[in-house]
Amino acid sequence: MQENYSPSTIEQAAQTFWDQRNCFKTDLDSDQEKFYCLAMFPYPSGKLHMGHVRNYTIGDVISRYQRMQGKQVLQPMGWDAFGLPAENAAIKHNIPPAQWTKTNIAEMRTQLKRLGFAYDWEREIATCHPDYYRWEQWLFIQLYKKGLVYRKNSEVNWDPIDKTVLANEQVIDGRGWRSGALVERRQIPQWFLKITDYAEQLLNDLDQLTEWPSEVIRMQKHWIGRSEGVELTFAVQGPQADCPAQTVEVFTTRPDTLFGVTYVAIAPQHPLSLYAAKKSAAKNNSTLQEFITAFEKVKVAEADMATLEKAGVDTGLRVIHPLTQEILPVWTANFVLMSYGSGAVMSVPAHDQRDWEFAQKYQLPIKQVIEPTNEAPVDSTQAAFTEKGQLIHSAEFTGLTSVEAFAAIAQHLAEKKCGQRKVQYRLRDWGVSRQRYWGAPIPIIYCDTCGAVPVAEQDLPVRLPTDVKFDASGCSPLKQMPEFYQTTCPCCAKPATRETDTFDTFMESSWYYARYLSPRDTQQMTGENAQKWLPVNQYVGGIEHAVLHLLYSRFFHKLMRDEGLVHCDEPFQKLLCQGMVIAETFYREEASGKKDYIAPQDVEILRDDKGQILSAKHKKDQQPVLIGNNEKMSKSKNNGVDPQIMIDKFGADTVRLFIMFAAPPEQSLQWNDSALEGAHRFLKRVWRLVYQHTQSEYFIPCQKKSAKELTLDNRQKELRSKTHQTLKKAGDDMGRRCTFNTAIAAVMELLNAVSQQSRLCLEDEVVVKEALDISLLILSPIVPHIAHALWQTLGHAENSIDARWPIVDETALVSGQIEIAVQVNGKLRTRFWVDTNTEQKTLEALALNNETVSRFIAEKTVRKVIVVPNKLVNIVVA
Repeated sequence: MQENYSPSTIEQAAQTFWDQRNCFKTDLDSDQEKFYCLAMFPYPSGKLHMGHVRNYTIGDVISRYQRMQGKQVLQPMGWDAFGLPAENAAIKHNIPPAQWTKTNIAEMRTQLKRLGFAYDWEREIATCHPDYYRWEQWLFIQLYKKGLVYRKNSEVNWDPIDKTVLANEQVIDGRGWRSGALVERRQIPQWFLKITDYAEQLLNDLDQLTEWPSEVIRMQKHWIGRSEGVELTFAVQGPQADCPAQTVEVFTTRPDTLFGVTYVAIAPQHPLSLYAAKKSAAKNNSTLQEFITAFEKVKVAEADMATLEKAGVDTGLRVIHPLTQEILPVWTANFVLMSYGSGAVMSVPAHDQRDWEFAQKYQLPIKQVIEPTNEAPVDSTQAAFTEKGQLIHSAEFTGLTSVEAFAAIAQHLAEKKCGQRKVQYRLRDWGVSRQRYWGAPIPIIYCDTCGAVPVAEQDLPVRLPTDVKFDASGCSPLKQMPEFYQTTCPCCAKPATRETDTFDTFMESSWYYARYLSPRDTQQMTGENAQKWLPVNQYVGGIEHAVLHLLYSRFFHKLMRDEGLVHCDEPFQKLLCQGMVIAETFYREEASGKKDYIAPQDVEILRDDKGQILSAKHKKDQQPVLIGNNEKMSKSKNNGVDPQIMIDKFGADTVRLFIMFAAPPEQSLQWNDSALEGAHRFLKRVWRLVYQHTQSEYFIPCQKKSAKELTLDNRQKELRSKTHQTLKKAGDDMGRRCTFNTAIAAVMELLNAVSQQSRLCLEDEVVVKEALDISLLILSPIVPHIAHALWQTLGHAENSIDARWPIVDETALVSGQIEIAVQVNGKLRTRFWVDTNTEQKTLEALALNNETVSRFIAEKTVRKVIVVPNKLVNIVVA
């Protein structure tokens, strides 16, 4: 072997070896135990970032480890290829999105291969290919026939920058999840999937996901938002003939507070709000209309309601309390969402803080009807009392506890036929229409005679034209392409038009895991392989997808199950959510106050002994720069590190090792240049240890006898014990706990022991070789290229990619004897061997009577003897 470690040479050789032998092709018909490992597929932006590298390295290490367990492993890769960035690039560079996407896929595929990921590339898919989205269109038609798809005019979240509709989950703090633009409210026709029909299943089946992070489970439960309560009606007082409603329906989880209602609040878009605004305008009062108009321009996420400054206008309408017959005012208020429930709430200021703040602002009555059971005084003029307690001022229900009153009032309302018990969900139906071009066409045709009808199945796929041009408006080219939208009705053959909206790209990413199992099947969406290989055993991806991709995938899976396409209830058995890759930020402030971020590689940094930054200046002008926080690597903070530069400089294995060693997978990873260099030094050390072993006169590549068969001395037994202790720990770390960093640390300790082992005889080299073999096999999933090269160098007939995980020799775990170090005043003077767990008094006596030690304590007074069991004895003398 060559003396020095050369990453570029050995990595190219290993990858060529794997490619020529098609090592990563999966035999789906194998009788071996199956293991399906999948990392969330990337959007083809054209360049990998460190977040990608971390995500896919974690998945690859798990896949390679499971292969070493003797399992048939499937690890595919594909591309989430539709989406707005391709359109934005097309507009900016005058490049068709299809061409831009194809080029980016080719570049990123090359980068992934350079990292040595063990993907079955024969199963590669791209969601923009008609052979893929054809089946998505087919399933949509089946759901349409079953009544799980509908179209209606709906208030939507409109992104004015991306010019498209966003699902509620895609609105973060009132802004578009991708563009960051303030989202507006609009009313347009939209296609919906009835995810609410599956709300109870989606909630209950979370109990099956015992290997998902608890935080993801919590987030999904919150988003589904099951609540039990009562739906009741307030009759509108004296409704006119043109009034759009005779009653106002509300839902409450606190019927025990019903006698404390002092007003009803409705959404600005509620039919009664619009009706009242029209009536006010007729009387030259535009206040209500102005409020509604202003509110239409703002999208307020439900999560923001607690901190929103409450505002509203009295509509002038009045409703009648269903039990007390009291006349109550109806206010339109900005904290009521038309998209949630009926768009109306009964307001109980004494027992709801939001209602209390509104009542205080507009001087509305506050009536306390619940008091604490501990008789502690409550001052409703200072804040709402929101806990449950005992009813007061509530007619015949006075004296009941809140729990008792829930059932009693619900039954009373039902008897009066003005209310009933109901379960409600926060989850809303999934709007899947997008007014963009680069997406899968929705397979619907509009006919003046037949209405909206699905495309005939034999005419699928409805292909998206790829030779398109964008005008300055940025609107979808499909709307200007008669050759696309002009067609005939499948039912009556009359002229008709195609839907020009496309699917939300989360549609494609909601079922791709199933298509990997039959990527070239032209006859069906999924086949027999889906029955055998699903669910995915291990899924890897960011927690930011908890209520976007992960919830939609669970829903889509249940739709496919009910169509007989899959057999299980859930798509992903085990979920690992990797942490972010974060890095230091540096910037200068412009006169406007805007921060101009500077790339870390352009900054000269002075650090203290602990690595903390003392000062920083720009390399170009040597002037100081400001030191920001550690932030997620991003273009906006200009703190990303190009993986390709690191790979070219240190090799793929170094990058993989750093990624896996720097932090446990679930935690954020702090980028550190010196730690990356440390990973590279470790690999050079591994190489050097193997090289030194091969240069020994006792090195025999095909050594027949194992260390277990030889007669070993205490020092040799100790190394062998440490080898198998390391193996046992690493197997648990990598298999059960997925704490790869601790497995790597254990190997580092083992190799420290190897470097200290004497090389005086054949037995020495045999135990060293066993330690090196096991170290390489443990490291093989993490740094597969160097493991491949060194495994061959050590004379193994099989290749490391086909090697099984070694078996722990339980008899070697305890060597029987242990070496004790003896110090005098903290300085090492000698060592001796004793039986493991030798008593403390015996160790003291052996140390004090040792011939070598005697020379250092003669004519001195022994003040103290400190014994560390199984490790050392320190004699303190004066």
